[in-house]
Parts: sequence; C-alpha cells; structure tokens
Amino acid sequence: MDIPEIVEEIIEMLLAGLRDTDTVVRWSAAKGIGRITSRLTSALSEEVLSSILELFSPGEGDGSWHGACLALAELARRGLLLPMSLPKVVPYVVKALHYDIRRGPHSVGSHVRDAAAYVCWAFGRAYYHIDMRNVLEQLAPHLLTVACYDREVNCRRAAAAAFQENVGRQGNYPHGIDIVNTADYFSLSSRVNSYLHVAVYIAQYEGYLYPFAEELLHNKIGHWDKGLRELAGEALSALVKYDPEHFASSVLEKLIPFTLSSDLCMRHGATLATAEIVLALHQFDYALATEKQKQVAAVVPAIEKARLYRGKGGEIMRSAVSRFIECISSSHLLLPEKIKRSLLDTLTENLRHPNSQIQNVAVKALEHFVRAYLVTKNNEGAGSITSKYLEQLTDQNVAVRRGSAMALGVLPYELLANRWRDVLLKLSSSCMIENKPEDRDAEARVNAVKGLILVLKTLTQERGCYSISCGEDGVSLYHLIKNEVMLSLFKALDDYSVDNRGDVGSWVREAAMEGLETCTYILCIKDSTGKSHGVESVSERPNDDVADNNQLVSFFDANVATNVIGGIAKQAVEKMDKIREAAAKVLQRILYNKAIFIPFIPYRENLEEIVPNETDLKWGVPTFSYQRFVQLLQFSCYSRSVLSGLVISIGGLQDSLRKASISALLKYLQTVETEKSNDRKSREHMLSTDMLWVLKQYKKCDRVIVPTLKTIEILFSKKIFLDMEDQTPVFCASVLDFPYC
Repeated sequence: MDIPEIVEEIIEMLLAGLRDTDTVVRWSAAKGIGRITSRLTSALSEEVLSSILELFSPGEGDGSWHGACLALAELARRGLLLPMSLPKVVPYVVKALHYDIRRGPHSVGSHVRDAAAYVCWAFGRAYYHIDMRNVLEQLAPHLLTVACYDREVNCRRAAAAAFQENVGRQGNYPHGIDIVNTADYFSLSSRVNSYLHVAVYIAQYEGYLYPFAEELLHNKIGHWDKGLRELAGEALSALVKYDPEHFASSVLEKLIPFTLSSDLCMRHGATLATAEIVLALHQFDYALATEKQKQVAAVVPAIEKARLYRGKGGEIMRSAVSRFIECISSSHLLLPEKIKRSLLDTLTENLRHPNSQIQNVAVKALEHFVRAYLVTKNNEGAGSITSKYLEQLTDQNVAVRRGSAMALGVLPYELLANRWRDVLLKLSSSCMIENKPEDRDAEARVNAVKGLILVLKTLTQERGCYSISCGEDGVSLYHLIKNEVMLSLFKALDDYSVDNRGDVGSWVREAAMEGLETCTYILCIKDSTGKSHGVESVSERPNDDVADNNQLVSFFDANVATNVIGGIAKQAVEKMDKIREAAAKVLQRILYNKAIFIPFIPYRENLEEIVPNETDLKWGVPTFSYQRFVQLLQFSCYSRSVLSGLVISIGGLQDSLRKASISALLKYLQTVETEKSNDRKSREHMLSTDMLWVLKQYKKCDRVIVPTLKTIEILFSKKIFLDMEDQTPVFCASVLDFPYC
C-alpha cells in the first residue's frame, strides 16, 4: 500500500502539536494522530508510536508529556496500540503517573498525572483480561499510590477511576472490589482522609505497603508544600504497624541522614518523619536497638551543630525539632544526661521565640519531656526549672513572658508541689495589665490566665494521689483560689486594652471567663467532698431567689456566685459577637453542669429561663441575645454589672448593635409590671439608680462614661426617666452635677 508523502508531513505537524503550549491544541493533535493512525499499516503505526514515546524524554517539557499521554490514550481507545507493544509503553506511563517537576516555590505536572491516569483508564476499556493481567499487576501499585498520595484531588480521583475501570472490566483482581469500595470518589476528596485512612486500609493487602512507603519516603517528605510534608510524616507512621522491622531498620536508616540535608524541605520532612516513626514504633511495642536509639538521640544535637536554625527556614526547623523532642519523650527513648540538658535548652530557647506557633509546639514538647526525663525519684535539678520559669514571668522580653507562663501551665504536680503558692501568686499578678505602658502585652496576659488555670487543675486533680502538702496547706490552697486567683480573674474581666489590632483585651476576657468557670467547679467540688465527710450535704438545692444566710461556711458562697454570674453576664451584653457567644456558653455550662451542681446562684430559675439548655441557640446574633439578657436588669444583684456592659452597646458606634440593644431595653421597660410592683421600685427607678452607680463607678473612664451619657440621652428622647415623681429631678441633677473630669 502506497502512503502519500503529504501524510508524513501531516503526522509531523500533529506530533509538533502534541508539544503545543495550549491544551486544546494538544488534545486536537492527539485526536488527529488517532484518526490517521487507524488508516495506516501496523508497521507504520509502530513508527508513530515510537515518535510519541520519544516525547517522554527528560529534556521535554510538561506540555510534551501531557500531549504524549493524550495520544497514547487515543491509540489505546481505538485499538491501535497492540498488546505486544504494552511492555514497551507501560514504563513510560508509570513515569508519567509520578511526573512532578519543582519550579521555585511550586511544582508542575498535575495535568500530566491526570492524563496518565486517563491512559490507564483507556487500557482497561480496550484490552482483554488475558492481555492486561501482567500490565495491571504493574500499574496497580502506581495507580493506588497516586490515588492515595497525590497532592491534587483531581489526580487522586482520576487514578482511582482508572483503577476502578480496570478492576471492573478485567475481572478477577485480588481484593479489587474491597479497594474500589474504600478508595471512592468521596473518600478521596479529603487529602487527610486519603493519607491516613484510605492508604492505610489499602496497605494491608499484599503488594502495596512497600510502594506506598517508597512514595512517601522519596517524593512526599521532601515536597515543597509544608502541609504535605507534615502529613507525609504522619502517613509513614500510620504504615508502621504492618512491618515495624522494615521501618525501624531500612526506613529510619534512610531518613536520619536526610535530617541534615542541604535542602530545607527534605531536612524538615525527614525530621518530622523520623519523629513520627519512632513514636509509632513505641506505640506498637517495638523496641529500637541501642545503636539505633543513639542515632535518633543524636539528631537534634547534629541539627544544632550544623546551625540549621539560622537563615531561611530556621523557624520551621525549630517547630520540627520541638515535635521531634515531643515524640522521643513520649517514646521514652534512652538519652544520655548531656543530651537531656541540650534538649531542655533547645525547648527553653524555642519558648522564648516570638512566633506563637513555635512556642505552642515547644510547650507540648516540654510537657512530655519533663514527665519522661525530669520527674524521677532523684529529681534534684527539677526544682530549678520551676524557679527559672517563675523568674522569667517578669522578664522585659514579652516573648519570654508568654512562653514561661505556658511552660508553668504544663509542669507536673511534682515540680509544682514545693512552690505552688509562689506559682499561683506570680501567675495571678501576671494576669493583670502591666504598670508600664511599654511592657503591656495582651498575649502574655492571655497565656498567664491559661497557665494559671492549668496549674490549678494540676494541683487540685492530682492532690489526692500524693501525700505532699496535705492538711492545712490543702485548705490554704482553696483559700488562695477564692481570695487571690478569682480576684485576679475578675480584674482580667475588666481588661479592655486596645492596640492597632483592635480590642486585644477581649482575648484576656474570654480566657478569664473560662478561668472563672474552672475555679467555680474546683471550689464546688471541694465543698461537696468536704461536706460529704461532715454533717451537711450540698445535694439539696438552696433557695433560688435568695441564698440562705445561715449556710455553712463554704469556699464557694453566694457572694462568689453572684460575682461570677454578674461578671459573665456583663460580657454577654457587650459589643463583640464572639465574646457574647462565649459568655452565654459559659453560663450554660455552669447552670447545667452534670458532674456537680453549682449552689448559691441567686434567681437560678429565672436564669435558666433566660439561658435554656439548648445547643443551637445563636447567642452571637444581637437581636436574639439582648432580648434575653436585658431581663437580668430586674434583679438587683446582677443589674449593675449587666447595665455597665449594656451601655457600651447602646452608646457605641455600631448602628445595628445600637438598634438591637436599645430596642431590647425599651421593650423591657415597657413590659407591664407584675403584681409585685407595689412591693418594689419601678424598673425605671431602678435603672436610673444603676445609671448613677455606673457613672460613679467608672468616673474618668471615657470608654464607659461617654456611651452611658449617650444612653441617657437616647432614653430621655424616648420619654424614659420623665415620670419617676421625686426621683426624676434627683436623677437629672445628679447627672448634670456629676464631676466627669
């Protein structure tokens, strides 16, 4: 058969089209090659195939690889790629499935991998199972590797679809149906689920574990995407259970040298992966050989000796090293004393770092490190750690103060037992706004509040397990909580510091509310356990309206209960949606705590009506929350606290907030009085009295005085305060004569 010469020129043009920068051109060229090849003899078809395979050379760009894959798929779909040519083609398809070329801070190749999966899909539709048996055995591990571990969701789904097509059409493939059911379209949509669940399930079947481990080891732990490197380390550790010996010897042997790699991505990923594997081996009770333990223990000192914290990537290496220390501490790896001191210094240095993420990882590591290596029978030097962090609470460097507060919070009971009073008092003072303006730092105060609460939990929960500081000290601890700690937290509720980031004091207030909740539980548990050994039990609920004056002397009494509820209710009517929601949820937890009943709360039944025990209430929505919390103005024990927060919303700058809050207040004032109105002051009278109290209480504080005066002006314009008989002139005169400056 004679072929016209022009056909050769056309094929040359189409092959050039496969290299085009435009995807549409490449696709059209692939279609054209398929149509022309179908008219050629088998010998000439082989020549066309050889020309296509030449496009898979390393020197070609990603466009050529993509075009070549499209052309192969077209040939396969039309039955032009003969079974005898498959052994020659499959290696190129495998390379294309893993094509990923780094370009600066990103990589290219997702479209090539997608097209390679399309080729595999076309194979499944085009050939008999006899021809595909060996090919599928070759392709299956690579397809599933892409399906589980590719960065792009479209590539994961394309590879899974190709595998599914082959399993469905090629017949009896080992465990094929089980794998297809697990690696479906929806389960692969989440990268985390693909790495940590789908891949782990598939790896249990023969032939997949080692390809999966190799893919993670060689391509993923050194990936340019930081999140992917972290996920790859976790994914490697999730595979350890299938062959601990392989990971302990072969994989760790390769990883440890990579921790000093000149490539930042590789050394970061290798450090994390080593840490995760060591931890996983410990969890599966696999004991590392002594020599291997020495190699792992030497990783951090080697990183520091190479000065890899400096320059680009120093921060992420610090985080990785902290996580490494956390993992080897959890694994109770044998460490020489010199390395223990070195690692403690590393963590202390990371705690001083201004980056909060580095500090948070270092705190987690410190908690495990101290428990693993410093809490021993002969912990002579352990006490100095507590003293050091206590001293650093007053350091001029704000980052040091932040880190030391968090560090104190995670120290175990044994290290706090001898200095607990100093720790609580120092942390309590650190919760309050610093005297010098240049020293003020909201994050340091937030960390102090959180650290304080963690220390309290440690001291009170572990107290029964140890004989240290029992007796009178045990009582004095709870006195200190009631008289000092809670007082500091109440002051922290008045932290309204502002900087260029806005109301940073709100972070402190939110932490303080959670702190007051914790203190409430601690004191109530102490009271209940104390009285259960004595004469009276607190299982009987006290009078809801007014606490009994003859109640037993308690750590948590009616006065504390009123202050806690009032302080939190104040936050529930202020201007920040997030804080209002947080306050309402704290009140919910206090009122409906299942573990212990919180006694002595005044007007508890009314509070339960205002704050019902429902989970889907939208407390952050002003029109919902103000209508409820404004009802607390009728109770004298809460009215002043609530009003001092409400005026901030009514007299503030936000129009929608002002409308919602003033509307709720007017509705409250216009509600028909109950039958008991003759026995108490009118709501307007009570409101006017509370207004004067707010003006007096916050004298010279423009943050409150200005909104209060605006609120009074709005209420006068709504004809409020004008019909109070003798009280009206008294109120007006007091407002006019008040010394505001």
